[in-house]
Amino acid sequence: MTHFDRGSRVLVLGLLLLASGGTVAAQSMAPPGGEYQKASDVAGLPDFFPGLGTLYVQPKTLPGGPYLAYDRQGHLVSTVYMVPIKDIETHQKVSFTGVPDMTVDHTDLRYSAGHPSMPEPHYHLILWYIPPAQAHALK
Repeated sequence: MTHFDRGSRVLVLGLLLLASGGTVAAQSMAPPGGEYQKASDVAGLPDFFPGLGTLYVQPKTLPGGPYLAYDRQGHLVSTVYMVPIKDIETHQKVSFTGVPDMTVDHTDLRYSAGHPSMPEPHYHLILWYIPPAQAHALK
């Protein structure tokens, strides 16, 4: 059995809650419209991340997100949130809002040492709307 510290348990609980509700309307094709802009234009991120896609974000929600990720054909494939490790370690409340009204196929939790839009160590919480094989094939 895997042991989770208190912060990890809170994050896992958040994952479960995300998979079960808290939705907003989103465009299933890029660009999403509204206040969403390409993350490459507003957050200094690449235009396309292999294994993730082209990201769109509302500037007012930087750096945590949500980021809407689209494949090269413009289909919405995931929603990404960035969670600073310090927030987990200090037992801060982490809210996940702006989840599109789509069925979550699976989730990933990926560590990042930092990048231009969030230089501090953090986790990427990814809600995938496509199967794992398709997610791994994003290039």
